Amino acid sequence: MTVVQSLIDLQEVDGRIRELELELKDLPRRRALEVARLSGVIADLDAAKENQDYANRRVKGYEDDAKALKEKIQQLKTTQASLETNKEYQQYSVQIDLVSHDLEATENNQIAAMDELPSAEARVAEAQAKYDAEKSVVSGFCDEIDERIAAVKAELEEAKKERAEKAKLVANPKFMLYYERLRTKRWPVVVPLTSEGVCDGCHLVQPPSVAQMVDHNAGLVACTMCGRILYRD
Repeated sequence: MTVVQSLIDLQEVDGRIRELELELKDLPRRRALEVARLSGVIADLDAAKENQDYANRRVKGYEDDAKALKEKIQQLKTTQASLETNKEYQQYSVQIDLVSHDLEATENNQIAAMDELPSAEARVAEAQAKYDAEKSVVSGFCDEIDERIAAVKAELEEAKKERAEKAKLVANPKFMLYYERLRTKRWPVVVPLTSEGVCDGCHLVQPPSVAQMVDHNAGLVACTMCGRILYRD
C-alpha cells in the first residue's frame, strides 16, 4: 500500500467522523426546536385557562355582589317595618327600589357572564387536546433524537478507534504531519487529479510536471494552488 493510499483510507474515516460530529451538533438543536414548538402550544393552553379563570371570577363576583344586595334589601325592609312615619317609610321604599334595580342589573350581568363559561371551557378543552396530541408527538420525536444521539456517540467512538489504527498505517510521518495540518484548513485533503490535469479540490489546472509526478507515484504531490495531496483514480 502506498503512503497516499493509506492517507486516502484515513481520510475516508475522517470523513465519517466529520459527518458524525456535525450530526451530534445538529441533533440537540433539532430537539430544542421541537420543544420550543411545544412551548407555543403550552402558551395557548395557559391563555385559555386564564380566560376561563377570568370568566369564573366574573360570575363569582356578580354572585357575591347579588348576595350583598339581597342582604341589603332585607336589612332595609327589616328597618322599614319598624318605622313610625309614612315619610320615613317612603324614603326607605325609594332606597329599596334603587337597590332592587342594582340587583336586577347585577343578576343580568351574572347571567351574561355565565353564558360565556361554556365557550371558555370549550377553548380550554380544545387547547388541552391539542397540547396532549402535540406533547405525544414531541415526546416521541425527542426519544428518537436521544436514541440517535446515543447511537452517534457510539459510532463516533468506534470511528475514532478505527482512525487510530488507520493512522498507524501511514508509513511516512512527514506525510501524516502534512495531512493533519491541512485537514483543519481544507477538506478533503487528498483529492483526485482529473484526466485533464485539474485538481479536484480547487479546480486549478496543474503543470504537466505535477501530473507526471502523480502518475509515477513520486511521493507526496501537492496542488500548486491549494496544497491538497493529489492522486490518480
